[in-house]
Amino acid sequence: MPRDGRCGEPPGRRTTGLVSATIPATAYRGVTSASMNTRVPAAAPGQNLPTAGEGSAYGWSADEARPGARTAHTVVAVVTWAGFLLVTLLNLLDAYGPGGPSGEHVYGRNAAGWAGAFGRIADHLSYFTEWSNLVVAVAFTLLARQPGKSTLLRRTLLASALLMITVTAIVYRVLLAPTQVVTGWSVLTNPWQHIVVPALAVLVWLIWGPRGWLSTGVVLRAMVLPLLWIVWAMVRGAIVGAYPYGFLDTRTYGYGSVSVTLLGILAFGLAVDAIFWLVDILLRRLQAR
Repeated sequence: MPRDGRCGEPPGRRTTGLVSATIPATAYRGVTSASMNTRVPAAAPGQNLPTAGEGSAYGWSADEARPGARTAHTVVAVVTWAGFLLVTLLNLLDAYGPGGPSGEHVYGRNAAGWAGAFGRIADHLSYFTEWSNLVVAVAFTLLARQPGKSTLLRRTLLASALLMITVTAIVYRVLLAPTQVVTGWSVLTNPWQHIVVPALAVLVWLIWGPRGWLSTGVVLRAMVLPLLWIVWAMVRGAIVGAYPYGFLDTRTYGYGSVSVTLLGILAFGLAVDAIFWLVDILLRRLQAR
C-alpha cells in the first residue's frame, strides 16, 4: 500500500477533491467525439456526480465559455435595473405630472404630490411592463453572478423573462402606443422599458445564451408569472375600480370580452416561448457542427 494510503494508486499521485472520469459527449454541447477524459468534482458522501445533460450546472455549457457572456448578461441586468428604479423614483416623486388616464377605469387617478405617492407606487408595481422588466433584471443578474449555474428556478426565470419582455414590447407597440401621447419623462422611460430592454435582452440571449435551458416543462412553468399578474391585476382592479390597461376594464367591456382578450394574450405568450425553445434547439445544433 502506498504511503498516502490510497489503494491501487501509484505513489506520488494526488487526486484530492477530484476523481478521474469519462464524461459522455452529450454532457458537452458542440463536442462530437465519443468521449472525453477529464476531471470532475468528486461527489460528497450521498451526492451523485452530474450526468449527461447536467453539465451546464457545473459550468460545462459551451456558450458560457464564449467570450463576453458574463459582461453581456451584466449589461442587460444593469440597464434593466436602472430603468426600473428610475421609473419607480419618478412615480414616487410625481415627476410624470398630471398626465391623466386614458380611460374611465384606468390607473392614473391619484392625488398629486406625496398624498398620492402610495397609490402611484401601487399602480406602478401593478403594470405588466414593470413585472416583465423586474423578471428580466433578476434573471440576468443571476446569470451575471453565477454563469452556467443551471437550476429549475433559474431556467424558469429566464424563460419567463424572455416571454414577458417580448409580450411587453409587442403589446405596447400594437395595442398601447397608437393611442398614447408621450410627454415629459415618458419620452425617455417608455422606449427604455418597452423597446431597449426587450431588444437588448433577446439579442444577448440569442448571442450568448445560455443554451439548452429551455424544455417543455420550463416553457409551461414560465406561464406561472404571467398568470399571477393577471390574477393580481384583475383582483386589484375589482377592489380599486381601476386597471393597468384599458383592454382589462371589465366595467366597460365586460368579463367575457376581457377574458377572451387575456386568453388570446396568454396563447400568444405560450407561442412566443415555444418559438424561443425551437430557436434554442436550432442554435445548439448549429454550434454542434
